[in-house]
Amino acid sequence: MITYSEIKKIPQIKTYIQKADEALGALGYTEHSFAHVGLVAEKAKYILTTMGYPQRTVELAQIAAYMHDIGNVINRVDHAQSGAVMAFRILDRQGVDAEDIAVVISAIGNHDENTAFPVNEVAAALILADKTDVRYTRVRNRDLASFDIHDRVNYAVKEAETVINEEKNKITLSLTIDTEFSSVMDYFEIFLDRMVLCKKAAQKLDLRFQLVINGQKVL
Repeated sequence: MITYSEIKKIPQIKTYIQKADEALGALGYTEHSFAHVGLVAEKAKYILTTMGYPQRTVELAQIAAYMHDIGNVINRVDHAQSGAVMAFRILDRQGVDAEDIAVVISAIGNHDENTAFPVNEVAAALILADKTDVRYTRVRNRDLASFDIHDRVNYAVKEAETVINEEKNKITLSLTIDTEFSSVMDYFEIFLDRMVLCKKAAQKLDLRFQLVINGQKVL
């Protein structure tokens, strides 16, 4: 059974991640490179491990997380579906079991908010891990005067933490936002669809999703 560590060593995947991020950079999107996919993989691991899922399920979530954005190398539009097809080809050529491939590609194919749905536990963990990666270090544009709303909202997030409570019935995204750069309403304008998706994903894992901004519960 292929492992997350082995997946990270495959040059082909590394190239697709790098080139996909370069393409998104040209389009003006935030960082989607190794920092993003690595953080998403670790967060997906944290979520499923905390909830007591089997180690193989955790491993598959990390694999899906690491590969989830490779479809951006083709186009931002429908990148989840493109990425799932690319992941299938790579994993199939590596001799990965069909059951494992099915879990990974269904998670990748269902992570974009326009078409996403938590079809299984791995998909749910990927959605939560991906959509809660909001941080100022993802902003590429360093000219504050030319910030658009996406730049402002991401740059305003100075601290972000995703935590499951001790009772294991609630997952909370806590953000510290610098309101000099973005208002809470700006955040909702950009991320409301993602937060609704996080709510659905949390329910798949028998969790309740909560959003806290500057110490105040807003969702």
